[in-house]
Amino acid sequence: MSKRTDSNLYTILFAIGMVLIVGALLAFTASSLRGNIDANKRIEKQQNILYAMGVNQNDETNANFVSTEIAEQEFTKYIKKQIVIEGDKITEDSQAYLIDVKKEQTNAKAGKTRRLPLFVGEKEGKMFYIAPIRGKGLWDAIWGYVAMDENMVVQGAYFDHKGETPGLGANIKQRFFMDDFIGEHLLNEAGDFKGINVTKGNNDPKNENKTDNEVDAIAGATITGNGVTAMIKSDLNLYMPYFKTLKK
Repeated sequence: MSKRTDSNLYTILFAIGMVLIVGALLAFTASSLRGNIDANKRIEKQQNILYAMGVNQNDETNANFVSTEIAEQEFTKYIKKQIVIEGDKITEDSQAYLIDVKKEQTNAKAGKTRRLPLFVGEKEGKMFYIAPIRGKGLWDAIWGYVAMDENMVVQGAYFDHKGETPGLGANIKQRFFMDDFIGEHLLNEAGDFKGINVTKGNNDPKNENKTDNEVDAIAGATITGNGVTAMIKSDLNLYMPYFKTLKK
């Protein structure tokens, strides 16, 4: 028996058997948990959108979502309409928040029409228009949600990342950075889209000038900041035609 188990054939067959067993177990586990994983992703998106429009549980310094237990309820309460913009066509879609922005960006690069989800919220009699954005940081993807009023003035923002440097680029999801965007104008005085530049030495460290199209950068996170600038300019500019319809 020992000679059998010491053979190369036995080792190869044993390894193959273990791979098949472990693979089957992992596949079964992933399949059985798929429902929970998908539900968690839906709730996270709802929390992100709500956070951007100011529906959150922030304390004096920390960024906190509404709890998972009430996220769906709050989403239904505050988000009055979800729309999808495809070129000149605008349609309502109650599942618009599930649109994969990354896939839509890929489709656009391939020459296909990009679907743009937009969420219309209302809080205390005020309307919010929340758009998802996605870009590239230093190490990997960054993304966020920006809430605007009808004049494309930022009312709130939420940013996140996949693998930015802790204490540096990862700080884009900290309140001190996200709150700086509140009140910033995306348009210039002429009404043209300008975006918001994350800039070093912008001579406005307290971020009091909201019409300069700039916020102060995070020290040591230049490339991540450039990524935030780029995704705001590239993605939010696509919504300009829709906001022009609000003026008619």
